[in-house]
Amino acid sequence: ARLPSGSPPVARGGEASPAAPATGSTATTTLGVLARLVLATALGVGVLFWPYASRCGPGLAGYLAAVGAVAVGGAWSAVWSWRHRAAKAHLLSLLLVLWGLSLAAIEVLPRVGYAKADPTRSVWICQ
Repeated sequence: ARLPSGSPPVARGGEASPAAPATGSTATTTLGVLARLVLATALGVGVLFWPYASRCGPGLAGYLAAVGAVAVGGAWSAVWSWRHRAAKAHLLSLLLVLWGLSLAAIEVLPRVGYAKADPTRSVWICQ
């Protein structure tokens, strides 16, 4: 008997046969996951060595943009590692997101009055 196009193959006994594994290069997906993870991790480590003044004004805006890029890079890597079932890379990606959000919170929360006020972190704009 012919099966209509688009229907799954049926084995004897009425059970569907197991799906064949997808053909694709696992090296490419692993390389893609690792490349994204390395980029996001390098940015996460590099932000520790921020060379510019970041107490207020444009320096603070640049620092917060870099810290936001750490969180976005971690999320980008997390989505990619989730899609390709790379558990260890996914865990590290989520830690990078947490790292980026923590660095942002250190700068933002004292300025908005949520955390304990710190005289070195009290203004947004330089006087």
